[in-house]
Amino acid sequence: MAVSKPDSGSHKQSQQPVFILHTYPFKETSLVVEMFSQEFGRIAAVAKGARRPLSAMRGMLQSFQQLAGTWSGKNELKTLHDLEWMTGLTLLRGDALMCGFYMNELLLRLLPRDDAHAQLFEYYAQTVQTLSTLQQMPDSQQLAQIMRRFELKMLQELGYAVPLTYDEHGEVIHANESYRFEADYGACAPSATRHGVLMQGSTLLDMARGDYSNVVTQAQSKQLMRYLLQHYLGEKPLHTRQLLVDLQGF
Repeated sequence: MAVSKPDSGSHKQSQQPVFILHTYPFKETSLVVEMFSQEFGRIAAVAKGARRPLSAMRGMLQSFQQLAGTWSGKNELKTLHDLEWMTGLTLLRGDALMCGFYMNELLLRLLPRDDAHAQLFEYYAQTVQTLSTLQQMPDSQQLAQIMRRFELKMLQELGYAVPLTYDEHGEVIHANESYRFEADYGACAPSATRHGVLMQGSTLLDMARGDYSNVVTQAQSKQLMRYLLQHYLGEKPLHTRQLLVDLQGF
């Protein structure tokens, strides 16, 4: 399918790759659709009449499916004209489905409107496909590792400082040393601050490599990402994360 390139001189965008993050009612028969677009970031658009039983668009508004969206409008709230399938149906099951909703909630909370992050879009698509290949009862550590990688990639792509291979002074992280990691600053000597999370250097280096096989890395990376997300999200909790904690100790 040919995908039109963004045109700064036009308010209409045609057949742009998108994922549906969330929908909610708008007026009597319509929906507001929150989409993650490859070229435009997070987009909100009204799908007029999509709540009607015979609406052609109603069946297209499914999360985790890569779609081609067409919308127009110069205001923050666009008008969604059309959706088309770009790939085959992607199915997430059980706890993998909850992880998918968790990713969507993270993006809704942290991804600014109309701010393109094409690499994050691609990584989100890859992670959805990874989750779709898991069995009905995937191992909880396997899911946790997939989510740790996504959380870290998302924060880094959105511009939050999460340096893992050097400390706040630009010195190389050493695997056999201890550090305290503070949001917006990075790793420092344990005695330098009372804030942040105490970490082993080996954990930070493992995370930089995407290697979560070590049990210490698994525990400390969970603690670090929980701390960082709470810092950047503020006091409002993530509903899907609490469900995952209840189900899997996530």
